[in-house]
Amino acid sequence: MVQNVGSAVLHANSPNLHMPYANSHRPLSWDDVQVFLAVVQHGSVSGAARALRVNHSTVLRRIGSLEHSVAVRLFDRLPGGYALTAAGNDIADRLGGVGEQIDAAQLHVMGLDVVMMGTLRLTSTDTLAHGVLMPLLARFREMHPGVQVQLAMNNSFLSLTRREADVAVRGSNRPPENLVGRHVGDMRTALYASKRYLKSRGRKPRFEDHVWVAPDESLSHLEQAKWLARPGDAPRIAVRVDSLLGMVEAVRSGIGAGLLLCALADAHAELVQLAPPAPELDTRIWILTHPELRQVARIRAFTQFLFDALRDDPRLARRE
Repeated sequence: MVQNVGSAVLHANSPNLHMPYANSHRPLSWDDVQVFLAVVQHGSVSGAARALRVNHSTVLRRIGSLEHSVAVRLFDRLPGGYALTAAGNDIADRLGGVGEQIDAAQLHVMGLDVVMMGTLRLTSTDTLAHGVLMPLLARFREMHPGVQVQLAMNNSFLSLTRREADVAVRGSNRPPENLVGRHVGDMRTALYASKRYLKSRGRKPRFEDHVWVAPDESLSHLEQAKWLARPGDAPRIAVRVDSLLGMVEAVRSGIGAGLLLCALADAHAELVQLAPPAPELDTRIWILTHPELRQVARIRAFTQFLFDALRDDPRLARRE
């Protein structure tokens, strides 16, 4: 609806727009720009088509026409949809004021609030998703019900670096250099065992007497995995687990002692912390996105919301 009002205004007064990319023999058409901005705003060709009340082929045709006019590719065609190129992001920034002026005019006339729409793809680990993020997603959805969140839980940055996701919330002391983001705090790690395990040992076991619940090879990048693999006497491993949540459950069951995230272990009364958290085992938590996506309104709003919420989470330690 906003775009339709803008279309009527600009067709009546200034049907052609000029951009530095454009071929001087072919000024930009507002119809093409309108569709381009709709794809950027709604995050997909289908979302733009619904917003503009046109069919899918019209959106594709208009995008093709605009790319021909500026003589540069504006979107990468990916299996999961369209993603802005560097040139597309530049043009979106240059044209951002056009959409804002149209939005402001319609809000003034109709007295409506701006509602963010579209899909936001989030990737994180099962640990952070279950232990930290789910309540925050519920709060964000209450604030922006027009945004649909797609959550992919895995232990790899792969989906984000391929731009199959918009935002990653990850634990890493060395985040990928091709991503941008902010460090929001640290997850602490300490040695825990269950009361049942300790009782079965008959006395307080010495460190070298423990049997261990350990991360498996898929988590070998974690500091606790590196600590267990340090040179010296090999620890007696009772079980290896491919999930930090699974490690907590294994330690709770009495299988052995384990280096667990304090944010997870401290929620269980049957677990006993056997030593204070070790700073060298801290894992830094990052909110990350691709550089070309950070100016998209819903992504910018979501990452700022997460940063503000996680910054106040007492389970995340902060270094002075």
